[in-house]
Amino acid sequence: MSNWPAPSTSTPVHATVTVPGSKSQTNRALVLAALADGSSTISGALRSRDTDLMIAALQALGLQVDTLPTDETTLTISGGLTPRPGTRIDCGLAGTVLRFLPPVAALSSESVTFDGDEQARARPIAPLLDGLRALGVSVDGTGLPFEVRGAGNVRGGTVEIDASGSSQFVSGLLLSGAAFDEGLTIVHTGAEVPSAPHIAMTVAMLREAGVTVDDTTPDRWKVSPGPIAARDWSIEPDLSNSVPFLAAAVVTGGSVRVTGWPDVSVQPAQTILSLLKSFGAVVRRGDSYLEVQGTATFDGVDVDLRAVGELAPSVAAMAALATPGSVSHLRGIAHLRGHETDRLAALRTEINRIGGQCEETEDGLTITATVMHEGVWHSYADHRMATAGAIVGLRVPGVEVENIGTTAKTLPDFPQLWADMLAGQTDTTAGL
Repeated sequence: MSNWPAPSTSTPVHATVTVPGSKSQTNRALVLAALADGSSTISGALRSRDTDLMIAALQALGLQVDTLPTDETTLTISGGLTPRPGTRIDCGLAGTVLRFLPPVAALSSESVTFDGDEQARARPIAPLLDGLRALGVSVDGTGLPFEVRGAGNVRGGTVEIDASGSSQFVSGLLLSGAAFDEGLTIVHTGAEVPSAPHIAMTVAMLREAGVTVDDTTPDRWKVSPGPIAARDWSIEPDLSNSVPFLAAAVVTGGSVRVTGWPDVSVQPAQTILSLLKSFGAVVRRGDSYLEVQGTATFDGVDVDLRAVGELAPSVAAMAALATPGSVSHLRGIAHLRGHETDRLAALRTEINRIGGQCEETEDGLTITATVMHEGVWHSYADHRMATAGAIVGLRVPGVEVENIGTTAKTLPDFPQLWADMLAGQTDTTAGL
């Protein structure tokens, strides 16, 4: 596999970009549609490795997922949970498949085996499996591969789990909770739950599907038993995937528009905008777009990324490109050591490999901006590490990203989208 020469430019980037649908929202809508009391449609769905793994998994569980011949982003989900004996689910490296579907499989009447990529076997899953056991589900194994023995129903009730390793432990149980006989009450017992906006997204979408959810008590979520309504879901653009493109405006002093930016979002839109502003960017809202204007130079930042840890690679890339000598502190992201890769170690290694200065702390990174040089930026089969390398490459000629294809996990055709953004720049070296 050849490395991808990251395009670089010394002139400001000016572009309009359209990003595909939200992976997080697409996969939640797919699960809710699978459990609904009728046929549901999803429009604007993301089609990527993670969402295609979810679709394939639901089909393996007996659901029917159809696409329009002329539009693969419009899906119709129907049927019920009727997996065949010996069904196996491939989670790939998708945390949403790994953590959202074991509770769904428990509602079937067959045993279902879960496995995935080699790297997925290091991703935390035990708290979810222990939670299922506490709810009366028979589970064989403590990590991938494991088997869920469906009994046709799940008793439900109250379960205590430590979700400090991943908010998906909470979301995975919540999505199926209304289908449990007694509903579900989750009590979180550990340190602060990371990525809280993703739980808020889950709760909001459950309510849109007619499910009663009480989240008024901190670290406690109660789902009442009852039907999950079939409905038409409309998926927002993936705002986290827009960040590398908006970062291009920040690091080059240019301006980038993202079309279709929602007026009201189930994603952490305001947090994203606050982060960009912390780098000195000016944010403008239009009728159907968001525009970010960067400055010629910018200083380091001190930010808590606990709620949006998935943005840490992009934020680290911007921090490494700040005014030389500027120091940035990225905090609240110790849990990233258990993501697709150990993202903290990966970012430290790659920034330092090309002449940057990055140190790990107990819960994050300290980055001192320096003049960096050409080199290979390794992706670790992690889509967000790959896009971080692309951001760095904009300002550091000669950066090559290893395995840029891993971006297909959530952002199909990223290299082409990146090249299209840079089309017309006077001194761009395109990496195609």
